[in-house]
Amino acid sequence: MPKKSANGFTISLLAFILITSAALISMRTFPTMGVAGWQVIFFSILAIILYLIPASLVSAELATGWPQEGGVYIWVKQAFGERWGFTAVWLQWFQMTIGFITILAFIAATFAYIFNADLANNKIYVFVVMVLVWWGMTVINFRGLKAYTRISSVAVVVGTLVPAIVMIIGGFWYIMAGNPIQLALHPTTTDLMPDLSNVGNLVLLVTFIFSFVGIEMTATHAREMDNVTRNYPLGILVVALMMTLIHTIGALIVAMLVPVANLNLLSGIMQTFGKIFSNPAVGWLVPVFALLIAFGAIGQVSTWILGPIRGLSVAAREGTLPPLLQKTNKNGIPVNMLVLQAVFITFWGVIFVVLPGGVNGAFWLLLALTTSVYIVMYFLMYGAAIRLRYTQPDVPRAFKIPGGKTGIWLISGFGFLAMVCMFILALIPPTQIKEGGGFEAFMIIGTIVVVAIPIIIHAMKKPEWKILQTP
Repeated sequence: MPKKSANGFTISLLAFILITSAALISMRTFPTMGVAGWQVIFFSILAIILYLIPASLVSAELATGWPQEGGVYIWVKQAFGERWGFTAVWLQWFQMTIGFITILAFIAATFAYIFNADLANNKIYVFVVMVLVWWGMTVINFRGLKAYTRISSVAVVVGTLVPAIVMIIGGFWYIMAGNPIQLALHPTTTDLMPDLSNVGNLVLLVTFIFSFVGIEMTATHAREMDNVTRNYPLGILVVALMMTLIHTIGALIVAMLVPVANLNLLSGIMQTFGKIFSNPAVGWLVPVFALLIAFGAIGQVSTWILGPIRGLSVAAREGTLPPLLQKTNKNGIPVNMLVLQAVFITFWGVIFVVLPGGVNGAFWLLLALTTSVYIVMYFLMYGAAIRLRYTQPDVPRAFKIPGGKTGIWLISGFGFLAMVCMFILALIPPTQIKEGGGFEAFMIIGTIVVVAIPIIIHAMKKPEWKILQTP
């Protein structure tokens, strides 16, 4: 019999894979990745090398060494103290309040194909759907872990894996039937490799990195996992392989079927299904798959709503946030914090509406800001992994990066330097997407403000805030 977790609920390896897949594997990234054309292969491999390998290895070591609830907060706190631990988990959480907008916008654009595809380009419509979906899923998550685990497990199969498989098979069928496509079937070296002399071409790497980020977030489930020392690293490996295969093939299908000049970063998936089901006899399948894909994306939202909050809640219970944000309901859910999160989501939705340019430009601005903020958190995580090898070398780590101190320096140091490069790239406007101007100022000011917030909050905290004990 597997040992029950503190809350009486144990997550199996299969459930963990489904939950993580629902959080990370998403068709919404296909259009943005598809902008790169055949270069999607180059960028995917580079993203795996620069991010996925070091982040997965480091987070697996940290999660199995310190599996208690809190994730990155616990890791960084153990290494650098409470202030930086709180900063790390705040950034992990707060960047998601920005990043959620890209997911919600995708849901809205996909829903539009059920009724009126033109609505996908209407920012007001997109904003209304964003607010309704987010607040609705927030209320559902008040019920606790079991509720969103069920939703996520079903959603990842019905709304993500099934449509992705149909799109890939349908895309191959469309191509083999001799229909006109946008990419050469036999790519040249020029097709496969970006012009490295133009930094603007490399900026697309940001979206490939973003499609993988959050792999460490699964550590928040370590306490609920059955046999965490074995299943956590194994689950991460399975999800990583699935993500790489599905994302690369899916992005290429989009790039082949939809002209890049007409590609909508929000509704590109449905544009692709429109091509696949262009025959009037099967055209009715387009709104059917729109419904399924939107359901899958909502399942992803359900997964992410509670994940980042749980790590921040641990920090809050230790007195880093006011008592009002520490309170939980009978299911152990920090309701007030979820409400605050929903308020932030609504705020970023307003920003999406007022940003200059069309939906593509607004989408990219928020995507880039999300990535830059998240990168700062990774700086702290990689630094923590190195420091803990020196300060707490005897803590048992079920998964440990081999090579002793040299190994941890190589992997964490490489990951840190890779994030430095990615941070610089995120501050550069892409040549392939019109972002509406003011890009650099928006990125620099936005990143500084977001990073400064937790440092200021921690400096202003009061001793009486620590009124609840961390379980």
